Amino acid sequence: MSKMEKRFPTRISFRRGQVDMTHGSGGRAMAQLIEELFVRHFDNDLLRQGNDQALFTPPPGRLVMSTDGHVVSPLFFPGGDIGSLSVHGTINDVAMSGARPLYLSAGFILEEGFPLADLERIVSSMAAAARAAGVPVVTGDTKVVERGKGDGVFITTTGVGVVADGLEISGTNARPGDAILVSGTIGDHGVAIMSSRENLEFETAIRSDSAALHGLVADMVAAVPEIRSLRDPTRGGLAATLNEIAHQSQVGMRLSEDDIPLRAEVDAACELLGLDPLYVANEGKLVAICPADKAGPLLAAMRANPLGREAAIIGEVVEDDMGFVTMETGFGGTRIVDWLAGEQLPRIC
Repeated sequence: MSKMEKRFPTRISFRRGQVDMTHGSGGRAMAQLIEELFVRHFDNDLLRQGNDQALFTPPPGRLVMSTDGHVVSPLFFPGGDIGSLSVHGTINDVAMSGARPLYLSAGFILEEGFPLADLERIVSSMAAAARAAGVPVVTGDTKVVERGKGDGVFITTTGVGVVADGLEISGTNARPGDAILVSGTIGDHGVAIMSSRENLEFETAIRSDSAALHGLVADMVAAVPEIRSLRDPTRGGLAATLNEIAHQSQVGMRLSEDDIPLRAEVDAACELLGLDPLYVANEGKLVAICPADKAGPLLAAMRANPLGREAAIIGEVVEDDMGFVTMETGFGGTRIVDWLAGEQLPRIC
């Protein structure tokens, strides 16, 4: 008889079972859920230590840390789910400093009655995303709330990474004359989420672009270490991201609508749903700002990576004390790309 069989003579039924309050009680049921689900899928040396923390020795460099809460609805969508999204989102936040992500922690808020089969599917997807990225989940926590007090499952992930000395990538670094680049088509994730909510069907399936971008960032930094700023345009989309950087750096931005990559089906879906694609979330794209004379080499490095094949130069940083982001439209006019007062699409990440 194995150690697990001695501790837990009856195995959890992930096919038919549901989360109940005992799974967050700190007792035998919780220990069994952790061992039979989380440890089984996330298994690694640090997690197997079984402590309330993970002890590790960081490599040389400066540490970077980011945390993110994930409340996406629906939990499963074309191109991903809340599990893989929680891994990709936090890895990308760490990577936007130019850092190499090292480890993740994960906190789960589970609602009583949530199907264990769905929970296993989420955890399995999360573990697969972490393995593919080479960034293990090394510690975590689980809590259960009463039925009706949650929405199935919420996940909070925290990432730790290390950035090399001498590399300074920040939203405060944009300078007039710099080039603005995006790694690919915008709006894919938000439209995939909205299409799932509204049960919309299109001739060509719209899938989330959710992906871990640290490999792309590493290629970009290797080619052009002079990169000024990196940001992943999630909530608020490209528009919010550029306004944030403009505000941080106290500059303006001038975009060219015709140069911004956008899938025809996403454009059509946005028109149908009354959305502006500039404000729609992305989960596998990044915005980069670099000196104008480095834009060519940076674009080439991005396009050489599978996650940057559709990269484009979309505009330039300009001097503007008001910090406006403007765009030359396809009709030859100019519009201000302002902050949204609220949110076009709630709960998209």
